[in-house]
Amino acid sequence: MAVSGIETHPSPSLLQENTIRIMDNMTWEFVLRIFVAALLGGAIGLEREYRAKEAGFRTHFLVALGSALFMVVSAYGFEGAMHTPEHRWDVSRVAAQVVSGIGFIGAGTIIFHKSENVVRGLTTAAGLWVTAAIGLACGGGMYILAAAATFLVLVGLEAFNFILHKFDKHR
Repeated sequence: MAVSGIETHPSPSLLQENTIRIMDNMTWEFVLRIFVAALLGGAIGLEREYRAKEAGFRTHFLVALGSALFMVVSAYGFEGAMHTPEHRWDVSRVAAQVVSGIGFIGAGTIIFHKSENVVRGLTTAAGLWVTAAIGLACGGGMYILAAAATFLVLVGLEAFNFILHKFDKHR
């Protein structure tokens, strides 16, 4: 601001107040992201819980919440850490590690029953995988994409269950 040709700067308290206000808005946006992720993951988990599957509400809730939190921290948690032109922060690296970690957890849900010659847990593993992706989408602020994916997951799980029951009745 210039007054009579003399440049003045905003008072430190005004600057701090604006910074706190911006930080508060960003913080609430981050909280919204993880909250939406937890709700969407929980919705998938409720369906799995209703079907008495291995991974239910709590697992899907936590996977989505954790994925969203990793995405937010990856994208915004280290903003002041690398300000030199030699360094570049690649937020997609953390998202890739979430995918790897969930793959490991999902692999633990897959069981081969030799006596029956059947594999169980593939849908549960795939559900955890897509729930992590939904959490990452929420963490990135892509709420509509995450909600659409959740809707498709639920429709897919229910439609598949309906079709299986129809075919089982015809045997």
